[in-house]
Amino acid sequence: MNMATPILVTTTEQIPGKHYQVIGEVFGLTTQSKNVLRNMGAALKNVVGGEIRDYTKMLDEARNIAVDRLRQNAEKLGADAVVMMRFDSGSIGTDMQSVAAYGTAVKFVEADPAQPQQL
Repeated sequence: MNMATPILVTTTEQIPGKHYQVIGEVFGLTTQSKNVLRNMGAALKNVVGGEIRDYTKMLDEARNIAVDRLRQNAEKLGADAVVMMRFDSGSIGTDMQSVAAYGTAVKFVEADPAQPQQL
């Protein structure tokens, strides 16, 4: 896969105009640690309420890293795209957050006019 054209990642099952064969499950993982400054900011927000922007930023970065790793793993399998991508996240202890991006790696194939349309 050409790095100028990154692997397509979609949350849908079908890609309009494309036919593909399933390669298999693929995922990307990351775990981020909360730092002291983020914890202090969170403690203050617990008192006054509102969004904890440092945590939001940390989770956004973690999601981006997880999707990048998902693409890298799909590329290693020879995939052209990842369909049905989803996220999962959770806390590990009191100061770490993990994010997983997962989906199905697929390889594009030419449609055979003699065969019924299959994905």
